[in-house]
Amino acid sequence: MKKTFVVALLLQFALWGVQSFAASSETVIISVADFGLKPNSRINAVPYVQHALRACRAQPGATLFFPKGRYDFWADHAVEREYFETNTYDNNPKTLAILLDEMQNLTIDGGGSTFVMHGRMQPFTLDHCKNITLCNFTVDWDIPLTAQAVVTERNQDYMEVEIDTHQYPYVIENNQLTFVGEGWKSVFWSIMQFEPETHFVRYNTGDNLGWTIFHAEEMRPGVVRLSDPKKKQNAWFPEAGTILVLRHSDRDHAGIFLFHSEHTTLKHITLHHTCGLGILSQYSKDICFDDVHIVPNGAKGRVFSGHDDGFHFMGCSGLLKIENCSWAGLMDDPINIHGTSSRVMEKLLPTTLKCRFMQDMSEGMEWGRPGEQVGFIENNTMRTVATGFIKSFTAIDKAEFILEFAEPLPDEVTAGYALENLTCTASAEIRRNHFGSCRARGLLVSTPGKVMIEENIFESSGSAILIAGDANAWYESGAVKDVVIRNNEFRYPCNASLYQFCEAVISIDPEIPTPQIQYPYHRNIRIENNTFHLFDYPVLFARSVDGLSFVGNKLVRDTTYPPYHHRKEGITLEACRNVRIGRNLIEGEVLGWKVKLENMGKREVRFVQERFFKFAQ
Repeated sequence: MKKTFVVALLLQFALWGVQSFAASSETVIISVADFGLKPNSRINAVPYVQHALRACRAQPGATLFFPKGRYDFWADHAVEREYFETNTYDNNPKTLAILLDEMQNLTIDGGGSTFVMHGRMQPFTLDHCKNITLCNFTVDWDIPLTAQAVVTERNQDYMEVEIDTHQYPYVIENNQLTFVGEGWKSVFWSIMQFEPETHFVRYNTGDNLGWTIFHAEEMRPGVVRLSDPKKKQNAWFPEAGTILVLRHSDRDHAGIFLFHSEHTTLKHITLHHTCGLGILSQYSKDICFDDVHIVPNGAKGRVFSGHDDGFHFMGCSGLLKIENCSWAGLMDDPINIHGTSSRVMEKLLPTTLKCRFMQDMSEGMEWGRPGEQVGFIENNTMRTVATGFIKSFTAIDKAEFILEFAEPLPDEVTAGYALENLTCTASAEIRRNHFGSCRARGLLVSTPGKVMIEENIFESSGSAILIAGDANAWYESGAVKDVVIRNNEFRYPCNASLYQFCEAVISIDPEIPTPQIQYPYHRNIRIENNTFHLFDYPVLFARSVDGLSFVGNKLVRDTTYPPYHHRKEGITLEACRNVRIGRNLIEGEVLGWKVKLENMGKREVRFVQERFFKFAQ
């Protein structure tokens, strides 16, 4: 009897344990309404969300839920914190609408709500978080940090534009068009032109109205006359009906900032606007984007969305998975994946270097951490001559820092060399996305991890895909080692305007002062089974690649635009080796049949059952 009782008691304890586990595994729903925040109330949501997040911290695995509606966020009560965000101006402290600080196992479910921001602020910040999901919401501004107008009249001396003063309030100060908002004021400094019907960036306009100070005169409320007193831009005044995006303000806050965070999922999210980069991931690991969109708010008649890049990744690791997403109306590239190079200023000791950030929008970052691996790059040929492991990182100021290494460095590593963090690099899977018409390029990839780009649609204003990397200008590091580009559709807007690095629809364009074929920068890039709709000549430009294939693609002649590009070859190869071109199909009078070689011989190119491409004579 005693033994039977003990067994029964143990079974009961086990049952209680199972029941307790089952109860604890149920998702705890915490609603912002429980803290007094009601949708569509127009009250400041910031303090209510802060209280709700404190409750979530005590309930690991909780879901913070917003009943569907509109929620407004002002800077009052918002946390202010200093962050040095890559490719972003150092306007600190940042104003944080929703801050998740060292939180784990949390879902924020917007319930289909719209979060409306007021002034210069960062809607979401995840700082040293793990297993966070953000889903089911839209972010927008009533008064955005970018403006828009329509050309109503033009001649050789000026153009007149009509501005919606409700969305884009302005004043004229010192003959300059100056936009004003909730707690801010900024002078406009650049114009992008969009087609009124398609909302594409207008063909062959690019930045040709950018970075010019226009003389402004108000003709009547909402109508402004713009002229160029220096007579530089008059020939470029666009025709009546053209939609203009009037760029002003600095890029100073991201839309969503992931900082030193792991296993983050974003899904069913739309960002209609941001004050800077859209979703910035910095030193973060394993990120999944599904059904995330940075697109204009068509209901408000806008053709612009984010202030700059869409998805920006710097120093990330693990797997970046981007599926079923879209971008349109950005003022920079939809996706940019890269690291940050720094320069050696002085060799202090055999194990110690004084280094410097060479871009002002990189300053202040913690470039490396103990145990991380570093590559030492000779910046003229961009070859990595050695590697080492960090022992310590010490900031001198925002621009300069000291790196101490675990072992003595090679003698040749000295002032002028560049450094690349090899630990903070990621792989990427980019599938079934729509790269709509944005200023500049489409997808920028600079990472040595495995990269798969497939089943996407590209309608980029500039090059659809750019694989760059440099330690001389932008200092965005990451020589690729394994890239597959297959089953994508490149439509006729691709490369319809000329920006930096837009040498072809696919541009492999690392900035190497003296490329040498024996020191290839990129490796193993396969471009296969894609469809290109080409109105112009250049489809592929490649510099310093070992192992490049352009095989099984379909090239279709498009006549929507006339050709304009300075390159008159279909494929240009510079200092490349082990190149394979074959089995490409042609439909219509495709222009670019020539293959041009620079700094390399014909023996490096192998044609396989190729009937179209031939060497230029």
